[in-house]
Amino acid sequence: MPYDVRRTENATRTLAAIKCIIETGEGKDGGRLPTERELCEKLDVGRRTVRNALDALEAEGLIWRRQGKGTFLGNPPDPTAAIAAKIAGETDLLSVMEARIAIEPALAELCARRATFDDVGRLRVLSTRTTSSPDADSAELWDGSLHRLIARIAGNRILMASFTLLDEVRMGEDWQTQRHRARTPATKALYDSQHTAIIDAIEARNGPRARDAMIEHLTTLQANLARAITDRPR
Repeated sequence: MPYDVRRTENATRTLAAIKCIIETGEGKDGGRLPTERELCEKLDVGRRTVRNALDALEAEGLIWRRQGKGTFLGNPPDPTAAIAAKIAGETDLLSVMEARIAIEPALAELCARRATFDDVGRLRVLSTRTTSSPDADSAELWDGSLHRLIARIAGNRILMASFTLLDEVRMGEDWQTQRHRARTPATKALYDSQHTAIIDAIEARNGPRARDAMIEHLTTLQANLARAITDRPR
């Protein structure tokens, strides 16, 4: 049976919308975001969807929350995101995968050199959340957070700008539809084990092994996406 893809709301798109609020300065004074209720009303989604998106942003280290005080920015927004959004529609999914295979292994190798003990812990949390996700929407949300954190830990601004473009496409509707189509319980289990191999290599400070593990992961995803695109109804 295919992995469950039924959903009425999408946490990944909600996360992208909240990032847009951050980047366009629509938040409140002092770096505080609107309340969960305000975000629900603004984005026309439910409280659970907003909380899932905020959980992922917090796990990535982009926001932090204090009981009774609100949600605050943890890092400045990435200015390349707005540029990426403008050209994200000018490419196709398999071209994006070719670019990911060219860029993300290098980011994984740099991440292995620069990750702190706390960074590795955060990567493990994101990997665990991806593995334990009950549906495709949640799995996609946490999977994206994991790859973004690897890119940020790598700390190379030029590579990060390229990655941001790819990430914008990754959040698009067509991309997610094809990812959901290509996802099965077997592929999900394989992706989870590949994520673990990438993080193990990062924790071991083994850059070449982290690079190779990321290549294996993305190559597998590329093949599954190509198969899903070929098999979809005309």
